[in-house]
Amino acid sequence: MFLTRRTFHRLAIGSSACALLPSAVSVAEELPAFQPFREQILRLLTALESIGVPLSESSVIRSTLHESSSDVPASALEKVTTLLDRHVLLQVTINPEMRLAAVRGNAPAELVQGGWRTFLVKVFNNAATTPTLKIKSPQGAPVGRRSSLAIEGVHDFTNGAVDEVEARARWIAVDTFDSPPMTPTLSGLSLEYRILQLYSRDAGDREATLQADAGYGEQDLGYRSSVPILFNCKPSTAIRLKILDEEGRPSIAAMTVRDTRGRVYPPQTKRELPDLNFQPQVYRYSGETLHLPEGDYMVEYSRGPEHLTDRVTLRVTETENPPLQLQLKRWVKPRSQGYYSGDTHIHAAGCSHYESPTEGVVPIVMERQVDGEALDLGSVLNWGPGFEYQKQFFTGHAEEVRHNSSHQVAADASHGMPHDTHAIAAEQTRRVLTAMPGADAPEVRSLVRYDIEVSGFPSSHCGHLVLLQLHDQQYPGTRGLEDWPSWNIPILQWAKGQGAIVGYAHSAHGLVVDSTQLPNYIIPSFNSMGANEYIVDVTHPGVIDFISGCDLWPFAELNIWYHTLNCGFRTTFTGETDFPCLTDTCVGGGRSYVALRRPVEGDDGYALWLQHLLKGSSYFGDGRSHLFHFAVEGHSDDQRSINLPGAMEVRFTVVACARLEVAPTDETRLIQHASPYDKPYWHVERARINNTRKVPVELLINGQVVERQLVDADGVLHPIQFSAKVQRSSWVAMRIYPSSHTNPIFLSVDEKPIRASRRSAEWCRRSVDVCWQQKSQRIRVEELEAAAAAYEHARQVYDAIVFESAEDL
Repeated sequence: MFLTRRTFHRLAIGSSACALLPSAVSVAEELPAFQPFREQILRLLTALESIGVPLSESSVIRSTLHESSSDVPASALEKVTTLLDRHVLLQVTINPEMRLAAVRGNAPAELVQGGWRTFLVKVFNNAATTPTLKIKSPQGAPVGRRSSLAIEGVHDFTNGAVDEVEARARWIAVDTFDSPPMTPTLSGLSLEYRILQLYSRDAGDREATLQADAGYGEQDLGYRSSVPILFNCKPSTAIRLKILDEEGRPSIAAMTVRDTRGRVYPPQTKRELPDLNFQPQVYRYSGETLHLPEGDYMVEYSRGPEHLTDRVTLRVTETENPPLQLQLKRWVKPRSQGYYSGDTHIHAAGCSHYESPTEGVVPIVMERQVDGEALDLGSVLNWGPGFEYQKQFFTGHAEEVRHNSSHQVAADASHGMPHDTHAIAAEQTRRVLTAMPGADAPEVRSLVRYDIEVSGFPSSHCGHLVLLQLHDQQYPGTRGLEDWPSWNIPILQWAKGQGAIVGYAHSAHGLVVDSTQLPNYIIPSFNSMGANEYIVDVTHPGVIDFISGCDLWPFAELNIWYHTLNCGFRTTFTGETDFPCLTDTCVGGGRSYVALRRPVEGDDGYALWLQHLLKGSSYFGDGRSHLFHFAVEGHSDDQRSINLPGAMEVRFTVVACARLEVAPTDETRLIQHASPYDKPYWHVERARINNTRKVPVELLINGQVVERQLVDADGVLHPIQFSAKVQRSSWVAMRIYPSSHTNPIFLSVDEKPIRASRRSAEWCRRSVDVCWQQKSQRIRVEELEAAAAAYEHARQVYDAIVFESAEDL
C-alpha cells in the first residue's frame, strides 16, 4: 500500500516532537515509492560508517529495510524512523512556500571538548525541493578579527570584526557531511536524514543556536528556523608529549594531527595563540600537551627540512593515556659542518593571514615558529599595516628563545613597551602562557630579532627593503611612515650609517620575463616591489649588501644578480620566506646557511652571522639540499676573494648533500613536472633526474654552467671536485638548481676587476632607463633631482663597464 503524506508525517515524527513541529500539510498527498527512501537510508548508514561513527542500530535498520518491500507496513517504517530519531538533534520542515521551521530532536545534546560529535538532521521536505541544506550558528563563526577586516585601525571591531568578548562566545564549530555516498543537496524526498557534526572548544554547559538554511535565510517571523540548544560538553583528555631530538634531548616539533576522517586538530577555526589558524600544524615543546577527545588519530611530525617527516598512530581513551613520545630524526646536521641557518624575512603582523593585521601576534609566537623549524635565527620585520603596534617589540637586540619559566617569558614580552600598549600585549602573552603550561626546558636554540621591511612606505614602489641590525627604527625628521623618503637610496644610506645590513626583499617581483633561462637578456618591466631600484643602488659604493629570494621564481630572482655580478659588483644573496605573506606554510621555507666557528648566541652571534653571510662561506636554498665548504683548492673555505697570478687551471671543491625518496611518488611527480611559474618554485624534486635518485651539482663561472656532476640524493655527504680554466677575473659558484646555491667566490686575475660579460653590462644599462621610467613618476617632486642624479650616476657607471668588458665567450 502507499501512505499519504499526512499519515506518514504522523508516523515518522514520533510522539515527543510532533507537538512541537508546526503543521506542514493541509491536504493528503501520496508519498513516493518506498524504494528511494530505503536507498537514502542505506547511503546514510554507509556514510556514517565511512567517517567512523556507525550507529549501534545499523544492523537492525538494515535488516528491517531489506526484509521490507514497496508495500512496507506502517509498523516497519515506524520502527526504522524510531531508531534513527534517537540520533536526531534537529528536525527541519520545509513547507510548500519554501519556508523553514526547526525544532529540537530527541538526541542528547552532549559534546566533547576539543572533538567532534555526530548527529542526524531529520528533514520533512513538503516542497519537494533540492537545495543545499546548511546548518549554521552565530556561536560557530570564526574566532578573532579576520584578515583585512581590521586593517584600518589597531582596535577596529567594525564590519564583522570581533573583539575578545565575542571571540570567547564563538565556541562551537558546525559541519554537515555532504560528500559521497551522501548527496550534496536534498534529494526531494518527503523525508530524509542528513549528517550533522559539531565541535566544542570548551568544556561544561554551553548554549548555541542552530539555524537551518536552504538558501533563503531567516525568513519566518519568530525565527522558526533557529533553535537554541543547551549542550553539555565533556572535558577532553590532555595528552602529554615527550619530544626528543636526535640526541635524546627535549625538543620542539611541528605536529599535524588528523582524525580518521582527515580533520585537523586543534580545528583551525577555533585556535588560540600560540597556534596559528592558517597552518595545519601546531608547534609543541616536550612536556606540553594536546587536548584530544576519545578516538584514533594520525600524528605527522617533523622540525623543518633538515628532519625526516614521520608518522605515528594515536588512540585516545577516556581512561589512562600514556605520554605520546616522538623521536625526531635528522637526515642532515649543518651544525656538524659548522653552518648555521637563518630566515631574514618573517612577519608578525601586516599580512592578511593574521586575525588583526594591524596588531599581529606577540614575539613568543614568532619564537615558537622559528625554533619549531630548526632555524638558528629569524628576523621578524615590522612593516606598513602593523608598524605602529609592532614597533613596541623592537629592542635593537637579538632575543634568545627561552622556555624556562612563565615569569621570564612574560618579562621578555613586555620589555620596552609603551605604557598604553603594555596591558594589551601583556594579556596576549598571559593567554599564550596559560595555553602552553608545563614545557620542559630545552637548551636555547634560536635567536629572534625585530627589524624593518620598508613596505607600505612611500618608497615601496622602488622595491621593498630589508633593514637588519638597526639601532634606531625612526627615520630622522619623520612623524609617521608617510613622511619617509619616496625612493630608496636615502633610506639605505641612513640605515648603513647606523651599522645596519641592508638589502632587497622578494627580489623577483617586477623582474619576471618570458624566459626561464639563466642568465637571459630580456629587459623586465621593473614595475613592482622586488629588487627594482637595486639596479641603481649597486653602482653606489657601500649602499647595498644583498638581495633576497627562494620565495619566488628562481630564474627571475637570480638573473639580475648574475648580471650585476658579471659587472663586478659583490652583493650577497640571502634565502627568505616572507612568512606568512608570500607563503603561509612555515618560516624557513627559504633560508641561508652561514659557516661560523661558534654557535649563534646573543647580539654578537647575530652580528657575526650577518658579517659572515656577506664575507664568508654561505649558501641559500630550500633546506632540502646542501653545499658545504665550497672552496678553491689551496685556500680556506671562508675566503670570498682570491687573487690568481694569471690565467690558470683551478680546482674547486664542495661537499654536496641532498635527499629524495628512492623513487618518485604521485605527489613528488607533480612538483618535479610542474611549470616553473607554479609553486613550489624552489624544491629539490625539481632537480631530480628523471626517475632516478640523482641530482646535478653544477659549477658556474660568470653565471654559465661549465662542469656538472650527478650525485645520489641519499642524505649522505658527497665530496666533489671540479677543475676548470679561469681565463680572466671571474666569479664562481656551485648550485643544485633550483634547490641550493652558494654565494660566489671572486677570483681576480692579474688584479683586474670582473668584467665578465658585455651583454650583462648592456642589460644593466638598459634596465636603468626602464626602471627610471617606472619609478620617477612616484618620486616626490622635492626628491626628484637627487634621484635623477643617482640614476644618471648608474648610467655612467654601466657605460664605463660596457666599454671595459670583453666580448662574451
